[in-house]
Amino acid sequence: MFSGGQKDFAKYCRSNSAFSDSPFDIEHILPISLGGKFVLENLALSCHGCNLHKSSKTEGFDVVSEETVRLFHPRKDFWKDHFAWAHGFSIIVGLTSIGRATVETLKLNREGLVNQRQLLYLFGQHPPD
Repeated sequence: MFSGGQKDFAKYCRSNSAFSDSPFDIEHILPISLGGKFVLENLALSCHGCNLHKSSKTEGFDVVSEETVRLFHPRKDFWKDHFAWAHGFSIIVGLTSIGRATVETLKLNREGLVNQRQLLYLFGQHPPD
């Protein structure tokens, strides 16, 4: 899972580590500052941008339900249950309150990520399986 090879994908934005301009981070799903442990069940591969936006957050605001909900948990949740691709696989759309809150909180559609997805799609390198 943390091998650094071409098939390593960030668990939130689904970026491919082979095309990242910086090493991916080992992210604490439940931050240490909130009682999280440094154990495999609490770790996820994250691009640096998603990790910075997530920081110590475990919840986000869903504009549809107008509620604060927990963020996507990459060890317990399935990505496809909460997210889908739109606009030629360049935009991540939240399908659930958890998905929408995660997209907004982690800024999963940052301009650089969207541009990268568009280019990688043209060369058959996106979306990940």
